[in-house]
Amino acid sequence: MRALALAVALLAPSAQAPAPTPASTPARPPRIAVEPATFDFGKVRQERTLTKQFSIRNFGSADLAILGFSHTCGCTASLMDSKVVKPGGSATLRVTFETRNYSGKVTRSVLVKSNDPERQTVELKLEATVTPEKK
Repeated sequence: MRALALAVALLAPSAQAPAPTPASTPARPPRIAVEPATFDFGKVRQERTLTKQFSIRNFGSADLAILGFSHTCGCTASLMDSKVVKPGGSATLRVTFETRNYSGKVTRSVLVKSNDPERQTVELKLEATVTPEKK
């Protein structure tokens, strides 16, 4: 009789579900955030090179890969130390903007392309009011 009770107990479904293993838990994809999204240099002179650092952060659980940059003008350039941002980490993006001989309010954009499935492209805006040199 005991053997029958033991067999029934072993074959009966367990009331407690097994805990998910790390391999069966889906990872959250990378999530990009850029701070600040817009920066205004204020009043600046012509023929200057301005630099601003942006922070690119990864709020996801997978590596964030920075796939490239697009600029609205040849007067802007971007540089990053690392093109991979670990989960929970951040990286510095340095953007330069040449005022050249522009005059008045100038707005330029930098598009950051990444492997974030929800925000594959993030736009950063640089603004400045360029004034001519006094003669």
